[in-house]
Amino acid sequence: MTQTPATPPAMETFDVCGPLPTGTTLPEASAGTGKTFTVAGLVTRYVAEGHARLEEMLVITFGRAASQELRERVRAQLVEAERALTRGAPEEPNALISLLLDTDAPERQLRSRRLREALASFDAATIATTHQFCQLVLRSLGVAGDTDPGVTLVESLDDLVVEVVDDLYLQRFGQLTGRPPFNREEALTLAYRAVGDPQARLIEPEAEAESRPAQRVAFAHAVRLEIEHRKRRLGILSYDDLLSRLAHALEQPDAPARQRMRDRWRLVLVDEFQDTDPVQWQVIDRAFSGHATVVLIGDPKQAIYAFRGGDVVTYLSAARTATTRATLGTNWRSDEALVERLQVVLQGAALGDDDIVVREVSAANAGTRLAGLPHPEP
Repeated sequence: MTQTPATPPAMETFDVCGPLPTGTTLPEASAGTGKTFTVAGLVTRYVAEGHARLEEMLVITFGRAASQELRERVRAQLVEAERALTRGAPEEPNALISLLLDTDAPERQLRSRRLREALASFDAATIATTHQFCQLVLRSLGVAGDTDPGVTLVESLDDLVVEVVDDLYLQRFGQLTGRPPFNREEALTLAYRAVGDPQARLIEPEAEAESRPAQRVAFAHAVRLEIEHRKRRLGILSYDDLLSRLAHALEQPDAPARQRMRDRWRLVLVDEFQDTDPVQWQVIDRAFSGHATVVLIGDPKQAIYAFRGGDVVTYLSAARTATTRATLGTNWRSDEALVERLQVVLQGAALGDDDIVVREVSAANAGTRLAGLPHPEP
């Protein structure tokens, strides 16, 4: 007899206008449900309502372009809220603006002043990628961060990887009279993967030392060791080195780095959290879990950066430690007709894990905007 899969339990809907998060909160956000608006809205509320100053908040996202967009969106939301509080509500205020205006005149003036102060000091706001944040912290820690002020941070190790591969490949296989176990292109691909994801374990195969699998693993080990040797000799660091050093500085429960970070930031918001990697989460967890308000916004269905170390398993592990889990329940991008039809097919589907579920969403755009087509149905 065929069993129908159990319907996943409904998840509480996260409302940016509801009670402000405390502890560790994970709002799960499907595409189009307003992740970045939620981050900007929370920052605006925390500032306007007097829960924290802008400089006490740490806002992190995955990539540099995303961090610039997030910075612009946060500033735009602060400006919009300040203007509404100073000049009165616009003709069609959104729910966030209506919430901020829903108070007496003295409190509105106070909220407006807090927002003006935040905008005046906005350049000092910590809205950054994880790597930019790590660099900032390590520079401020000095000895506690185990950093050398003379080192140079490089965005890419690709040129160094090519140099190391060429040297090691010739050293190992240049004198062979027969065919090497793998060609130079394979060696380079192997090296990029071994260096590009430094947290990945290289598992020794159950095979003879001269076998092709064993030689591939040995070559990857040799590349990693030689890369580290040359980085020290050249005085350079990669972004992954920054993460590892900061994680190490935070390793002990009484590490000075932990207290310094907690003293500086009381609220931590992470956008696109599904693209985090184990070390990035280790840094956030060690520094802030249980000591600051942490909001992790992401969508495990959109985890696409495994090739760069992004690990959806890390997202799921962090999700299980959250004190509150919720979902953003309204799609602001797609038409109702399209959303409804997609949900007929996908709603409730578990995508590779029981915790990666297509949640129910409603659509803000009623009906459909497709018109005049031979077949206008989505």
